[in-house]
Amino acid sequence: MTTYVIGDIQGCFPAFKRLLKKVAFDPGKDCLWSVGDLVNRGSDNLSTLRWFYQHRDSVVAVLGNHDLHLIAAHRGKGRLSRSDNINDILEAPDADELVDWLRHRPLVHRDGNDIMTHAGIPPCWSALEAASYATEVEAALQGPQCDHFLGAMYGNEPWIWSPHLQGLARLRVITNYLTRMRYCTPTGGLDFKSKGSTPEKKKLNGQPIAAWFKHANKLAPEEQVFFGHWASLGGETDDPQFIGLDTGCVWGGVLTLINRKTGERYHAKNAAKKRKVAKAR
Repeated sequence: MTTYVIGDIQGCFPAFKRLLKKVAFDPGKDCLWSVGDLVNRGSDNLSTLRWFYQHRDSVVAVLGNHDLHLIAAHRGKGRLSRSDNINDILEAPDADELVDWLRHRPLVHRDGNDIMTHAGIPPCWSALEAASYATEVEAALQGPQCDHFLGAMYGNEPWIWSPHLQGLARLRVITNYLTRMRYCTPTGGLDFKSKGSTPEKKKLNGQPIAAWFKHANKLAPEEQVFFGHWASLGGETDDPQFIGLDTGCVWGGVLTLINRKTGERYHAKNAAKKRKVAKAR
């Protein structure tokens, strides 16, 4: 059995299918990990989500910010913007079944020393802490308070972690770390404005700003993190402990798949019209 990890698909179904063919993916014996953002802004969101649902016994997918947005929109708690194009899912006859499966995906997946999240792990958390905090959001998302959580999920506050946070504020910052984080301070203060390959400001509240994986962290040296979300990095982190897999397929780049054991990467070009990576969300 071979385990592959794939970057942000975002509905780029043709590129996704070409990658599966390139590695001769066999759902009967192989496993596919997804760093999240299965849908939104690509050419065929519905086929992408249906593929994952149909092959649910052969996949592991963590939730990305676009996946959460789909869940919220489906339940009447998220408003679509001009750039959202998930109506193909929302209007599908099997939308309830597909989105309910998505709602039950985790925010963190751990297997041995390998950890997968959509955006990463803040420097103020260990892998164990990240997985534990993720279960709090998962319980809210999968339980009777789902709509209450989704209605309060959007927003940039709190901008920094504190173990004393409670209620919806606590759940929101956990969600933001795991699905929206790019730049932060050494103590985990989130910079939501910077999305490019360099931060817009050098400091936040007097502390230096850098990519979350550039700060000293609480991870064990043998642990490695698979993540997506950050198209402008082009998958480059300059650190083998942190494996970036968002290579901007939906923005005119490529879709990236990696063999979890060997580290070999495979790419498929997006045939859609090129869009500026700087506008990625």
